[in-house]
Amino acid sequence: MDYHHCCSLILGLTSFLLISFSTADDAAIMAKLSTSISPTPSSWDRNNFCAWDGITCDRGSVIRINLSHMSLNGTLPSDLNSLPNLKNLTMQGNSLSGPLPTLSKLASLEHVILDGNNFTSIPSDLFQGLTNLRSFSISDNLQLSPWSLPNNLNDSANLQSFQANQANIYGTIPDIFYSFPKLQNLSLSYNNLTGSLPASFHESRIQNLWLNNQLQGLSGTLDVLSSMTQISQVWLEGNAFTGAIPDLSKCTELFDLHLGDNQLTGLVPDTIVSLPKLVNITLKNNKLQGPLPVFGSGVKVELGASTNSFCLDKPGKCDAQVTALLEVAGALGYPMSMAESWLGDNACDRWEFVVCDLNNSVTRVNFAKQKFSGTISPAFRNLTSLRMLSLNDNNLTGSIPDVLKSLPDLQLLNVSNNNLSGLVPVFPSRVKFSSENNLLLGKPTINENINTTYSSGGLAGLVTGIVISGVIFVIGVIMFVSYKCYRVSPSKLQSEKSVDHSEIPSSKIGNVMISVQVLQQVTDNFSDEKVLGRGGFGVVYEGEFDDGTKIAVKRMKTGMKETKGMNEFEAEIAVLTKVRHRHLVALLGYCANDNERLLVYEYMPQGTLSQHLFKWREQKSLPLSWKQRVSIALDVGRGVEYLHSMAQQSFIHRDLKPANILLDDDMRAKVADFGLVKNAPDGKYSIDTRLAGTFGYLAPEYSATGRVTTKVDVYSFGVVLMQLITGRKALDETMPYESCQLAAWFRRVPVTKENMVKYADKAVNTNDNETLESIFKVAELAKHCTTREPFHRPDMGYIVNVLRPLFEQWKPLRQEQENTYYRRHMSLPQALQAYDDTSSTIDVFKRNSF
Repeated sequence: MDYHHCCSLILGLTSFLLISFSTADDAAIMAKLSTSISPTPSSWDRNNFCAWDGITCDRGSVIRINLSHMSLNGTLPSDLNSLPNLKNLTMQGNSLSGPLPTLSKLASLEHVILDGNNFTSIPSDLFQGLTNLRSFSISDNLQLSPWSLPNNLNDSANLQSFQANQANIYGTIPDIFYSFPKLQNLSLSYNNLTGSLPASFHESRIQNLWLNNQLQGLSGTLDVLSSMTQISQVWLEGNAFTGAIPDLSKCTELFDLHLGDNQLTGLVPDTIVSLPKLVNITLKNNKLQGPLPVFGSGVKVELGASTNSFCLDKPGKCDAQVTALLEVAGALGYPMSMAESWLGDNACDRWEFVVCDLNNSVTRVNFAKQKFSGTISPAFRNLTSLRMLSLNDNNLTGSIPDVLKSLPDLQLLNVSNNNLSGLVPVFPSRVKFSSENNLLLGKPTINENINTTYSSGGLAGLVTGIVISGVIFVIGVIMFVSYKCYRVSPSKLQSEKSVDHSEIPSSKIGNVMISVQVLQQVTDNFSDEKVLGRGGFGVVYEGEFDDGTKIAVKRMKTGMKETKGMNEFEAEIAVLTKVRHRHLVALLGYCANDNERLLVYEYMPQGTLSQHLFKWREQKSLPLSWKQRVSIALDVGRGVEYLHSMAQQSFIHRDLKPANILLDDDMRAKVADFGLVKNAPDGKYSIDTRLAGTFGYLAPEYSATGRVTTKVDVYSFGVVLMQLITGRKALDETMPYESCQLAAWFRRVPVTKENMVKYADKAVNTNDNETLESIFKVAELAKHCTTREPFHRPDMGYIVNVLRPLFEQWKPLRQEQENTYYRRHMSLPQALQAYDDTSSTIDVFKRNSF
């Protein structure tokens, strides 16, 4: 036998042995599969597994398993990845359960379809080594334990479709999409994904992107969409995206765009309206602004005009002042605070930050200390009656537009404490211009500085320049700190004959230290007749200054200096000097004198929600209408949403209940009592803490473990919703045992219209179908908020989006602003803010007259 014949014989024998071993392994795995599923298909009683229904082999090795929609139960073998040549695994539409076995190292595997089963877990190495995987689908597996998208998914560079809707995925979307040059379909709807859209979407060729209805919500901007030129279908509704809709003019294949139920602001770009293939678009339940967009006749549009902030409810241009202010907002990234209050087509109709004269001309814009980022818009030039422009204490960059010097009536421009640069316009002498602590303002650029330094002395000159700049910077910081810490604070507006009480100022905006003598005077020495309420840490008194300004003074119990009262005192100051929102009660000042610890708040004349729900008969007042209850719920939701996700830090209130919800004259609500607030570093991580709060409102996981997340506030808010519906207390020992705890009882009550009529507060008129439908929706929301598992509860952004359409906006009347900017009828916080923003420009306050 020659050499070539020997080699052929050896190779043939080797191949035979390998196939035999492979067939033996496949036979063992298929035998396990036949016993682990039921009912076993009738053809599977044959010895040759390659002849079984649903099984395809190649040279005795299994390459396809197709058992879709066969009503199978049972589990899959843990060593399923021992089928080395498996290409297709298709088992959707069954009731298979248990852990999904790893598929790692199945290099031949191309398609995996497992939708509509009951698998309970995903192995961490599921995708490891799946170098040939083209499609993977595991949607509608509702029993899966929470799992995150693994980074080893990028082993599958040939991936074309990945679908995992309703598969209990949590965490962020990994930034690995540069690894998938062929990926066209990404579908991850109805999960618990958080974070922003990954930057690597920019490098992908995704055509169909489904990320809608995440439990907590994806966040951040949508800017990356503008570079996804292959995109044809985008479903992102039901999340927490913010900012403006980006320019999508390059997305010429886009035909289906769903952006509803987010927190988007700004104008709808004309580039969306003119997309050539667009046939369907949803923008409802955002805070979009500007003119109502007009789409072509062939486009199905869901704008939700009443749930957005368009200037008009019909097509047409906005008022010129509105247009100018929206352009100003655009340079700041369209902040949510503007989108929520800048409603309608009249900038003088209670727009936040805007003051007008009696001729409805904008005379002042006050953005001071709002932490706005962005640039100063040249559009201010179109506000031709503008007199005062306060932009200080923000994070503004860029230059001061030269056109501002041409404003004919400008008297004050304050841009202090920003990061502005470039040359300063030469303003007329009538303009008081403040620009402290903008280190690059009025100076050459960095490149110019370097070039000049080298040309006049080389490295030594550069070093000298750096040293001199450092010294100037340090001196500037020292002067700024000294000014903030030692300047005399504004005094109380009252007559010259008042007693002179000196004040120690606070460096925080609107929070001054007030002498105990002043607070004794305005509360009639803490008279019992001035008591507004009593709590575990002290008593709240009503106070009134000589000019009629009312305040609320919380006096901590004596002897509590080193105990809980002191902790609450410090906590409230720490929190309320960092947050500011129209639905959070404002801290105006405080006093620390020997054992006295006093906090001074804005006065809320209608008291607490608790009084209006449970004591309206004793107080001989009218019960709350359903419309007022929804309005209160929405106000509270917005306040808590701000604490959770919009403030400079994420805060957890921990004691949300009707007694801590205060009402003003127009029955608008503000959240109060921040003594138990905890900081959550990024709003989602839980922290261990001593149990605090009020029984009946405590989330079960908090009561059991002491671990707290923002979802404990969501639970408490759900209980408050139940109380608004039923008029019941959270714990009522007069009720039978099975219904004394409101939350537990309410969750057991089926949400039907009949039950809502039966169990709703009898003070609410349920004869109106619209009201009954609204109660029905709030009841469903309340149950959602109080589910036992915290990750099944929505976040406050979602809650606000549900409540907002239920409330038809009504606006309380208020006295129009007069031509003078600050008047003696201003409230204390307004006066303090005005003084702090304008410094000594308008000397309304007299020092040491408090």
